[in-house]
Amino acid sequence: MVGTGRLAATWRYGLAALISLTVWGIPLVAAAERAPEPVVLWWLVGDPVLGLVSFVLIRWRHRRPALVAGLLAAFSFVSASSAGPGSWIIGSLASHRRWRLLAVVAPLNVLAGIVQERVGITEDTLPLWASTAFGCLVVGILVATGYAMGSQRDLVDSYRDRALTAEREQRARVAQAQAAERTRIAREMHDVLAHRISLVAMHAGALSYRTDLSEEERGSAAKSIEDNAHRALSDLRAVLGVLRDPTQPTDSVPEPPQPGFDDVAALVAEEQAGGMRVRLSNRVADDVPPGTGRTAYRIVQEALTNVRKHAPGTAVTVDVAGSPDDGLVIGVRNAAPVGPAPQHLPASGLGLLGLAERAALAGGRISHGTDPGGGYAVRAWIPWTT
Repeated sequence: MVGTGRLAATWRYGLAALISLTVWGIPLVAAAERAPEPVVLWWLVGDPVLGLVSFVLIRWRHRRPALVAGLLAAFSFVSASSAGPGSWIIGSLASHRRWRLLAVVAPLNVLAGIVQERVGITEDTLPLWASTAFGCLVVGILVATGYAMGSQRDLVDSYRDRALTAEREQRARVAQAQAAERTRIAREMHDVLAHRISLVAMHAGALSYRTDLSEEERGSAAKSIEDNAHRALSDLRAVLGVLRDPTQPTDSVPEPPQPGFDDVAALVAEEQAGGMRVRLSNRVADDVPPGTGRTAYRIVQEALTNVRKHAPGTAVTVDVAGSPDDGLVIGVRNAAPVGPAPQHLPASGLGLLGLAERAALAGGRISHGTDPGGGYAVRAWIPWTT
């Protein structure tokens, strides 16, 4: 960008110098011998000095356009070598749409050209109407050229702004997609692993705090820890299969977990085997669609995990009912806890938020809270087809 700016300034100065030399030098060569000596002396000394001052003033055309334009217009009456900067300032005013100032400067430059022709060193002059028409033509060309260059510059600036805006929007879309992907990964990891890890933590806590367990009970708890740890690793590999880039080869990659509604009974049976007092009431006769079944499974899984964390030992009821016309209703309720919740199981605070998000994505709704009996209930409705 710096090199481009210097190149643009260089060719402008070069063009202005060429105009000044042409306007100043041709009359000097043609009529220097016939002109009076004072006029020639001014043409050789005073005129170039004002021309150099004009080239210095043109540098401030953007900061003080009115002052620079006024001075250059005044110089144009007595200095032919100021023609280059004078033409430059007219084009600059037109390119920046300074029409009011241009309406004053343009006629002055036409008048300056007429004066230069009649009081200069040349003796041959055009008729007044011809000089006026020629001056208007030259100024009109300068204005049109400046306006075209300004329009081109504005067009390039608009393209640059559009490119910058598109780049910012693209970065925002990428950041949004990354945030959504992180959320999806966190939700899948939580839904799949929290259930297994909480079982491991519960049995490990029992081994740590229960000193009255028999060797058989200790062995059973250790076996449960081992089994759930292996299952957690298997689930982790399966989750990674879900999150793997689909464009990569899938040879020897485990199939992603796709639990459905039929797996809810196995989930409840697993909890019962782990010591939870849970009862399943299934009043769904028709086949549940896969999307609805996966959402229902995750809701029941998270609800049972929360019971194990916050109300261990309480009785739990899982009630599912629905039909294609009414949708699927899931209710999970546990009785009031009889003691304080164990402190060794950390709470992420994301489980119920994740369930609400899943239900909303499926087009359903979910509610949860303490019931009048002191227990806790989670109730969700999901449309039959999702």
